[in-house]
Amino acid sequence: MRKTIAVILGMALLLGAAAVYADQGGVVRFATLPPGPGHPEGLAADSRGNIYVATFEFNPPNAIHIFSPSGRLLDTISLPSAVPLGLAFDTSGNLYVANFGGGKVLKFSPPFIAGSLPVATYNVCTFVIFVDCGLNAMAFDAAGNLYVSDSFGGKVYKVALPGGTVSLFVADEMLKPAPPPHGFPPFGANGLAFSADGNTLFVANTADDRILKVNVTTKAVTPFAESINGADGILFDRQGRLWVAANQADEIVALDGDGRIVDRRGSFEGIGPDGAVKGLIFPASIVISRGSLFVTNAALALTGTDSEPEVDVTTFTISRIPLGGERD
Repeated sequence: MRKTIAVILGMALLLGAAAVYADQGGVVRFATLPPGPGHPEGLAADSRGNIYVATFEFNPPNAIHIFSPSGRLLDTISLPSAVPLGLAFDTSGNLYVANFGGGKVLKFSPPFIAGSLPVATYNVCTFVIFVDCGLNAMAFDAAGNLYVSDSFGGKVYKVALPGGTVSLFVADEMLKPAPPPHGFPPFGANGLAFSADGNTLFVANTADDRILKVNVTTKAVTPFAESINGADGILFDRQGRLWVAANQADEIVALDGDGRIVDRRGSFEGIGPDGAVKGLIFPASIVISRGSLFVTNAALALTGTDSEPEVDVTTFTISRIPLGGERD
């Protein structure tokens, strides 16, 4: 179960008010979403250091907000009928959007401005959306093919580019969401990241609190790391560490080659008077740009109760965590 507001307030009283305003492991607010759709989830960075953030409202409309490297809002692309999750750029600067609610991947080409429309759509799921299929995170292999996770079906699909032919890359029971009451949040295969040599695809299973490895050749699925509370977005840094957004622990952790935690950043430090989180709350997606780790504070209240601190978030934010020497 998640920590409740009462527990957080009790800890603050015990440790003193200064604890609420502590450094929070280097976490600072990078940008604030404008009024409108909330719950920032999908995240990507372009070659100029601009940060792209997709909102995740279950009932559209949604939007992709574009922020400068300093956190200034540059533009907003409206998504009137999409429920977006993952965002990813290819090497040519095209932006791909996983439409969780529509079973499709949308492709946008620069320039990215208000009024931009998809230049291509790839139909990934051909069956019942929200029951059998929920497109989530994406990653590219070295050849430029796109892979997208299916959080409900326990699958990873491959979109062969530039043509866009869709095929099933892997399906496995370990990629499915764990059944209740253990499995929470109810998403299976989620964040994706390829190893440096391209031989292994790492997959986060959010409901099962695991990071899994998929052998690209044999498609064998094996565990890599356990007990990461709500493993969500993942990525490798230049040092070979695998960073994981632990959305139920309100922190970001780094794993070494043996799957052991070697660094952790962030924590939940309460809700400020402006309705924004201090620290992290339901960190969902991560990206490295210009030496910093950027994190979306999705603030999704999924239990349907008022005990979650997420219900008190009224101002949605993206956080930045300087990594000290790491460059994208």
